Amino acid sequence: MKRTVYVGMDVHADTIAVAVADEGRDGEIRFYGTIRNTGDSLLRLTKRLSGAGSAPVFCYEAGPCGYGIHRLLQKLGFDCAVVAPAMIPRKAGDKVKTDRRDAEMLARLWRSGELTPIWTPDEEHEAMRDLIRTRKQAIDALRVAKQQLLSFLLRHGLRYDRPSRWTKSHWRWINELRKFRYPHQQLAFEELKRAIRQIEERTTSLDQIITDTIPTWHLGPVVDALRALRGVNTTIAVTLVAEIGDINRFSNPRQLMAWLGLVPSEHSSGNTIRRGRITRTGNALARTMMVEASWSYRHPARERHPYLKRSEHLPQEIRDIGWKAQVRLCKRYRDLSGKGKPQPRVLTAIARELAGFIWDIARKVPIPA
Repeated sequence: MKRTVYVGMDVHADTIAVAVADEGRDGEIRFYGTIRNTGDSLLRLTKRLSGAGSAPVFCYEAGPCGYGIHRLLQKLGFDCAVVAPAMIPRKAGDKVKTDRRDAEMLARLWRSGELTPIWTPDEEHEAMRDLIRTRKQAIDALRVAKQQLLSFLLRHGLRYDRPSRWTKSHWRWINELRKFRYPHQQLAFEELKRAIRQIEERTTSLDQIITDTIPTWHLGPVVDALRALRGVNTTIAVTLVAEIGDINRFSNPRQLMAWLGLVPSEHSSGNTIRRGRITRTGNALARTMMVEASWSYRHPARERHPYLKRSEHLPQEIRDIGWKAQVRLCKRYRDLSGKGKPQPRVLTAIARELAGFIWDIARKVPIPA
């Protein structure tokens, strides 16, 4: 019977520091060395470690290098886990950090079972994630570009006297401004406007690509079903599905709520129980989408025409869950607001319960192989 050796890898763009922990509590932990981050180097590493009756199992931290190493090792027939950096136990007094020490730490913790592997997407799913995150970057860039334009106008004493901004009337006011003394100031102003238009065009193009890609994606039916929930439009639905991935790995909705970072933190000791703000762990983009969807539940429950049109083709079971969510969450919003709870706390509570309905719907949708 082959003995298991636990391999920790500290991965960088060009190199990989490798450490090996022998099986058993008192097994030796040794630094193997640093190899190049290439497929050939990894192949040679697996051949050397799998000799003499050994069965290596690999792990490395999730990072900017992606999942290429994981996919290669899995293709070669080896177990490989990608672990969450935020969930790695670290000693508070340890102030020395090197690649060698990081690799040895990963090997030791991997052997002791103290590491938390993350769900790794396949290449198709990662491609959809890339598309969603590119759109998110465009939205962030658009917000920055608009703020830069407003700051430019404020520096020159130009203010829009109405509360609504970036409407047609606001753009008309911006386009009619001709109050700059020097030509190059006017040129700078025009460039700021042009940057906003370009980013808006890019965002519109990405939205169209996402819409065209959903029907061909194997998780497209889940995206379609989630749109039965009020406040969950196409953008929010596809973002949640792309970021969450395989929802079947959560055996109950509380696990999904915890993964989204929407559960309260706790610091209890003895007879004292203290609960604080939400943990904010997990995926920040998915959590943001959940809170954004929660805004719609501040209005009374009703099925308006756009909602009925986008959900009319769905099974009755899915539509019933959507209506149940509306009735419960709209009432929940009114109850919490009536008690004087701050609006951010109310929205967080709605988002947490909405995650339970998302879990329920997603598990009822058959996924094509």
